[in-house]
Amino acid sequence: MERLNPSSYEEFREQFRLPVPDDYNFATDFLDEMARIEPEKLAMVHVDDAGNRREFDFGFFADESRRLASALAAKGLAKGDRVMLILYRRVEWWVAMLALHRLGAVAVPSPSLLTRKDIEFRINYAKIKGCIVENTVADRVEAVRSACPSLACLVQVEGSAPAGWSDYTAMCASASPEFVPPVPVGGSDPLLVFFTSGTTGMPKMVEHTHTYPLGHFTTGVYWHNLGETDLHLTLADTGWGKAVWGKFYGQWMAGAAVFTWDFRGKFDPARLLELLAEHEVTSFCAPPTVYRFLVRQDLKKYDLSALRHCTTAGELLNDSVFHAWKEATGLAIYEGYGQTETVLQLATLPFMTPKPGSIGKPAPGWEIALLDEDGKPCPPGVEGEICVRVDKGRPTGLFTGYLDEPGKTFKVMDDRFYHTGDKAWVDEDGYYWFLGRTDDLIKSSGYRIGPFEVESALVSHPAVVEAAVTGVPDAERGQAVKASLVLAPGFEPSDALTKELQNHVKSITAPYKYPRVVEYVAELPKTISGKIKRAEIRERDEGKGA
Repeated sequence: MERLNPSSYEEFREQFRLPVPDDYNFATDFLDEMARIEPEKLAMVHVDDAGNRREFDFGFFADESRRLASALAAKGLAKGDRVMLILYRRVEWWVAMLALHRLGAVAVPSPSLLTRKDIEFRINYAKIKGCIVENTVADRVEAVRSACPSLACLVQVEGSAPAGWSDYTAMCASASPEFVPPVPVGGSDPLLVFFTSGTTGMPKMVEHTHTYPLGHFTTGVYWHNLGETDLHLTLADTGWGKAVWGKFYGQWMAGAAVFTWDFRGKFDPARLLELLAEHEVTSFCAPPTVYRFLVRQDLKKYDLSALRHCTTAGELLNDSVFHAWKEATGLAIYEGYGQTETVLQLATLPFMTPKPGSIGKPAPGWEIALLDEDGKPCPPGVEGEICVRVDKGRPTGLFTGYLDEPGKTFKVMDDRFYHTGDKAWVDEDGYYWFLGRTDDLIKSSGYRIGPFEVESALVSHPAVVEAAVTGVPDAERGQAVKASLVLAPGFEPSDALTKELQNHVKSITAPYKYPRVVEYVAELPKTISGKIKRAEIRERDEGKGA
């Protein structure tokens, strides 16, 4: 696909076209072609927890994924079978994903923090037939194996495999380097299944087809602004959709190499900065929480001169963090918005002027509408639900539905729109401003208050590391604004600090939005993907009230 060099957003929207070939398969149509043309082109720089660096080219991934596809086919896996992957950020995750793409089996990337109970639930819910996991995870799968009748193929990466399991290295070593699927694979065939984070209930299974990788062309080429010589790091675990957003499809289609830091244990912001400097990473994407930790470091200690482009997604970026990062590095942070169910829907692109706190404008190929509760379009300045038009054709990268749950799919997808469940407003310049999930909005004294604006004001205070804003029942107001806060080292809860924080919020945003209730906590409840579970805070507070 030809890369455009637009001078404006309007020009980009007008010129951009995304051809979608029939029966497209990323492994055969992209990877094999890259391996044929430039087999030695750098595809990945991998750094493990001990700091050991390894480099892998496109020829490696093509050869290894063919071998693994052959081995898995010999074990009985076939087109349509679902395979769970729990491999942290190991190189084998990319190989396994590509092998399953070749085979037509459906990848189910899963996070390493899943408990035995989580694993059992997901295997049975998704009718998983195979598991490819690291040795540190195999015992959890083995512990629930007898309760999972669909399991038939178990593969362990590294270490001595338990009885009934196959050794990954031995399988690949003895497998054929040539693989041709017994039946055609691609196009509208299922490609992968993601479990949602489950912030408001049990996780749902999001299904994407083989055309899904093409939807990330915009992500890698334009939002991440990547080219042939770039080295890009997206800080994400391979168990979540953000991994394929930032560590795989779009980055490789842009011709860039991905930088993979396979760290274990607690995130260390100082170590991340060391790696960015040492390995001369040129493009970086991380959630706002990570940037909040980074700007608290002494950034002058690190040579980040190779870094030229920064992006963020997953939450909303506080403008105080935006300005602190830009002052220290000279780089703006370009925000984007999407969901597990989609690719990039809205973004601030390199040829646009970033507005701190705005998620930008609709990505090409996506027709976005803000609708009120009656389904009518909202004018600038009026909040509405972010909806995607589907009546004029489905955007490339939009999910097919929630697997095995047509009722849940019907609730969010009608014949005209996909309803994201997220609230926003648009300004006069066409920039969108995220407010939160529809069920996170607080209704107080006739006002509708989005949690993000209050959270953003709170974390701009040096005492606050993390904030979650929710509504609590209030006899006079219906709901009162409540803030659950994690304090920075050196600060202690006190009435004086509470008053100071309340006044701080009043000075930044509309006074009626300030938190009338403040609770100091050691940590906030989060999903295993790191998203704050505001619903859990609300339920706990309602229980206290009862």
